[in-house]
Amino acid sequence: MTTAGTPSDGDRLAELLRHRRFVALTGAGCSTESGIPDYRGPGRSGPRRPIQHDAFLRRADVRQRYWARSTLGWQRFSAAAPNAAHRALAQLEEGGLLAGIITQNVDRLHHAAGSRRVVELHGALAEVRCLTCRGVEARDSVQRRLLDANPHWLSQAASLAPDGDADLADDAVAGFKVAACIICGGVLMPNVVFFGGNVPEPTVRAAWELFAAAEVLLVIGSSLTVYSGFRFVRRAGELGVPVAVINLGPTRADDTVTVHCHEPAGQALPRLAALLL
Repeated sequence: MTTAGTPSDGDRLAELLRHRRFVALTGAGCSTESGIPDYRGPGRSGPRRPIQHDAFLRRADVRQRYWARSTLGWQRFSAAAPNAAHRALAQLEEGGLLAGIITQNVDRLHHAAGSRRVVELHGALAEVRCLTCRGVEARDSVQRRLLDANPHWLSQAASLAPDGDADLADDAVAGFKVAACIICGGVLMPNVVFFGGNVPEPTVRAAWELFAAAEVLLVIGSSLTVYSGFRFVRRAGELGVPVAVINLGPTRADDTVTVHCHEPAGQALPRLAALLL
């Protein structure tokens, strides 16, 4: 609790950002208030085993498991709407204070909220690409084909999991039919970076170009466990760029950040926008 005369973390954050252009680095905690679960946030029972990049490429059973579960999860994942945090970031960009967003999320909710300069470090689930011909198909189109091949699949009982996945027992997956590329019949993969995969070099370059515009780096809803995001905090430290955090739980950078607001992003960011705009 803040005592009388003592500035709150929110006030300190606003003071840090006032008259400085900043870049946001967003993680799953920015979207939990839109109903999309995260991997490590408060309330999760334990670590989740995510799909590994190499396993998806090498094993047909892993691809079958992914698409069976994703077909269930996509229905609710794709219906998610931007929350107050996404909208506040769009307002801060519109007001000329936020240079842009580097996001670890794959939900495209920043775009839906009206943000214009967004670098998607891990890609987007809204697109699917063929590993053979490199063709790209909309995920909604693939969803229709998956449901045509697997009638009544949506009657399965499953709870939504991170990144458009759904919790489904392995023995329920056995009869699921996987869709192939409509152009060449090749293997389809969501246009995202699975765990163990590499962020494409053009995406890395775009992220660093945006980072260069930051006088402050604001981390939102990320524990910074994954190096693809943590590297920007490390670089900020090397350059003397202040780092601030809005995150309910601890982060990998807590010993170096200037301010850490332990609040939901949907509460902290609208208040920040009101103080700065």
